[in-house]
Parts: sequence; C-alpha cells; structure tokens
Amino acid sequence: MIATGIAHSVRDLCRIAFAHVGRDYERHVTSDPRLQRPAEVDHLRGDATKAREALGWEPTTAFQELIEMMVDADVARHERRLREIGGALSTRP
Repeated sequence: MIATGIAHSVRDLCRIAFAHVGRDYERHVTSDPRLQRPAEVDHLRGDATKAREALGWEPTTAFQELIEMMVDADVARHERRLREIGGALSTRP
C-alpha cells in the first residue's frame, strides 16, 4: 500500500486489530503519557498523488482490510510455530 490520503491513529489500528480477534483493545493496551513524544506535526497523512499521476495507481485495500490481513498473517505464523513446538515436544523420549 502506498497511501490512501486518509489519516488513521494508532488507536484505530489497535481497535481494528483487537476486534478482529474478538478482544477489546482497551483491556489490553495502556498508554503512558511520559513515554509519548511531542507531536512533530499536527497531522500525518500519506499522499499518493505522484503514484496516481505517474502510474495511474489507486488504492484497492481499505485500512481495516489491511489491518485484518496483518492480524491473520500473525495468527497463522504463531499457530504454525506452536504446532512446530508441540510436534518437537511430542517426539522427545
């Protein structure tokens, strides 16, 4: 994904990711104001104008869909790893 021109917060990402696995992010994510850096800019948003003009590119994946794809990939990777560990443990004498 290059950019959609739509801004999203880390809170948006957490809400979508946790909801995708049936969890409430507010029960699992904390924020410590002492660790937050001062905003360098008021608003960050990707601009894909050059890609649109030069390549005719348009975004085809929505933010929520992208986050859900990332979560699915992580869950699958962890499930594979757990199967590998389980298999290794079951073959020990």
